[in-house]
Amino acid sequence: MFGALAQYERALIQERVVAGLEAAKKRGRVGGRPPAIAGEKLDAILEALNNGMSKAAVCRNFEVKRTTLIDTLGSHRLA
Repeated sequence: MFGALAQYERALIQERVVAGLEAAKKRGRVGGRPPAIAGEKLDAILEALNNGMSKAAVCRNFEVKRTTLIDTLGSHRLA
């Protein structure tokens, strides 16, 4: 009996959370962590990589950690 009530309560909470996120999105709010590399810096990095610069050189010149660069490139290619 208590298990059924707990499941029902969880479903209600989940519906409220989804509704709240949708309302925030309509107001122009975006959640989550901001991208580590974005905008003009990302464009410059992509241009440097396309021109033959190594990832190590990009990391040194743009002061970006290698793991951040690789993660950003991976998510950028998926988008």
